[in-house]
Amino acid sequence: MSVAIVNIGRSHRGDLAGTPLDGDALICDGGAIAWIGSSEDVAPGDHAQVLDAGGAGVIPGLIDSHVHITFGDYTPRQRTVGYLESYLHGGTTRAITASEVHVPGRPSDPAGVKALAIAAQRCFAGFRPAGVTVHAGSVILEPGLTRADFDELRAEGVWLAKAGFGGFETPLDYVPVARAARAAGLLVTCHTGGGSIPGSLDRIDAAAVIAMGAHVSFHVNGGPTAMVGDDNERIVVEGGDVALQLAMAGNLRSALEICRLAREHGREDRLLISTDTPTGTGVVPLGMLHLIAELVSLEGLPVELAIAAATGSVGRVYRLDAGLLEVGRPADLLVVDAPLGSAGDDWAGALEVGDVPAICAALTAGEVRYTKSRNTPAPKRPVRVVAP
Repeated sequence: MSVAIVNIGRSHRGDLAGTPLDGDALICDGGAIAWIGSSEDVAPGDHAQVLDAGGAGVIPGLIDSHVHITFGDYTPRQRTVGYLESYLHGGTTRAITASEVHVPGRPSDPAGVKALAIAAQRCFAGFRPAGVTVHAGSVILEPGLTRADFDELRAEGVWLAKAGFGGFETPLDYVPVARAARAAGLLVTCHTGGGSIPGSLDRIDAAAVIAMGAHVSFHVNGGPTAMVGDDNERIVVEGGDVALQLAMAGNLRSALEICRLAREHGREDRLLISTDTPTGTGVVPLGMLHLIAELVSLEGLPVELAIAAATGSVGRVYRLDAGLLEVGRPADLLVVDAPLGSAGDDWAGALEVGDVPAICAALTAGEVRYTKSRNTPAPKRPVRVVAP
């Protein structure tokens, strides 16, 4: 059951250069992008559905790499049902767990944290709320976990590990356990900055994140409290390839400084954009787009890099095949435009003046999930369904 999109305006493949598509049309089939080319070559009768973008743009679906998943489409922190479905209306087509730390009564013993991670991974393996792909199941690093435990988890399909919420007395006590998880093939993430919930460590700084060998410095701009002193420069300059995950729920001033440092040192490839929600900050369906608009309009990042940091760069860091608009890749994408009344001429121009773009349509796994977002303003160029 194929879906075609024609008359595409400004596009972005999801790479750091913001490369446009080789054409103004694409076809999705079998859950993947099957073809990219000219609208003149698309025969409406050959497809189950044809969308006319009317000059609106197309970008990859946003991948939020810091979502506090529990079980189902429910967040106990905000007592909200259906938040992931609402995030889809904000452009998020994939959500990556920041560990199931908000599960009420979560266990802290080795057997319990392993069971929790495996259960979460299994529950979302075939469950896609409203079409959103959820990468769930991140083992919370606790004292007593060993390399054998991580080997077992990896064999069961768990590939994420989270440092920063376990029962360790100091940040550096995480180092041997985090390195054992990494050696077993897990992607290691680490809470960065001040503590976010009672009972967690007061602060995890750049030195600890680097010593752990973490793959991702979670909310490097603070979650919600930012690092202090020279830590921003240290993690950019001395952090090797550790990904610098910026969070909407963090410190905007710190985020802008980290963007500046990353660009000065030619490490824009390490920047990721996320929300770090639902938390005390709340349920924020437009969180990804809001942070992108802030960073672009305040000259933290050019629009090309900002979109890449929310799409292709996330896919690369997290070893996913998603995040790029290329033939054979998952057909998760957004049709976007400037909102009515914006000074921007198109979706990119809207971001440059600080406006959140309008989402004209969202597709996940090649299926049209909606042609009118309930969470963004109306677009200047609404999508028309021209077939069937």
